[in-house]
Amino acid sequence: MDIKDYTNDAVALLKELIAIPSISRDEKKAADRLSQYLDMWDLPYGREGNNLWVGCPDWDNNRPTVMLNAHIDTVKPVSSWTRDPFTPTQEGDTLYGLGSNDCGGGLVALLQVYRIMLHRQRNYNLLWVASSEEEVSGENGFSRVLHRLPPIDVAIVGEPTCMQPAIAEKGLMVIDGYAHGKSGHAAREGGVNAIYEALDDLVWLRDYQFRKTSPLLGATKMSVTVIEGGTQHNVIPDTLHFIIDVRTNEFYQNEFVFEFLRKKMTKCELHVRSFRLHSSSIPAEHPLIRRCIERGMQPFGSPTLSDQALMPFPSFKLGPGDSNRSHSADEFIRISEIEQAIDTYVALLEGLTL
Repeated sequence: MDIKDYTNDAVALLKELIAIPSISRDEKKAADRLSQYLDMWDLPYGREGNNLWVGCPDWDNNRPTVMLNAHIDTVKPVSSWTRDPFTPTQEGDTLYGLGSNDCGGGLVALLQVYRIMLHRQRNYNLLWVASSEEEVSGENGFSRVLHRLPPIDVAIVGEPTCMQPAIAEKGLMVIDGYAHGKSGHAAREGGVNAIYEALDDLVWLRDYQFRKTSPLLGATKMSVTVIEGGTQHNVIPDTLHFIIDVRTNEFYQNEFVFEFLRKKMTKCELHVRSFRLHSSSIPAEHPLIRRCIERGMQPFGSPTLSDQALMPFPSFKLGPGDSNRSHSADEFIRISEIEQAIDTYVALLEGLTL
């Protein structure tokens, strides 16, 4: 088989996956279909929930391990789709369908690369992992399967990056904030307005800028994205709830940022949902990144989150498609992008020394 044959296999599988709704936390049918393909290609696999993995048959614990990873879940389709999001439609070089770009193209391309590299000389182990619940950073996704995997030295995450290496990624922390007051009649002077209680803290948050700016990721960014308070026009609100979306660069750990906010936002009560989605990066001197640069590829920093945040080992994002198409109506990927991705991945892995 040549690259075009493997591309055809990738596209056929991708069309089937598009036709199977696999919204986050409901990926079972898609995982079932993927497992049928693995059986058809004689690839013995493991499964944990809706996560699948395949290790090379010549596994040697004395060799380093490269993991190829992408996710099988999708977001819910937005209302502005002009096509059926679950009907794969190919028009020339373009394949439309929910999850085609994010990140079905990377998923099926990396699987074909795994098949190709099984027959090539390698001084490293190869592991392919399809994870679930990536779009919601769910606990039944990659973090659930991680303990079942062998030690990993580096990972390629197949998110859509126009096949340019994203060597750094911002972290994410979601914080619930509460301000408390005392209810009263709006026509009278009584009561303590919870909205006013929160104002000073919210203005400080809006204006504050962290000092350390990353060359790849820019500044750590904090945004109030939801605010809820009050019940009706003539009642002084006694509670206010707001949500802060925090995107950290590599200079600030989530735990540090949270404690810093608690010290500064003294009028409000803050509760973090999770610390686990940290910023991640890989050195530009890593052998795989050096190979990318030698091929004329441009490393960059990504503002969007992926399963990379859950990987306690070096990793970077590299995949077919364009992140600007993700989560949008009439999502698509080009067949030529999948073919180019397979060819590029193979070139990066061929003769790799770690």
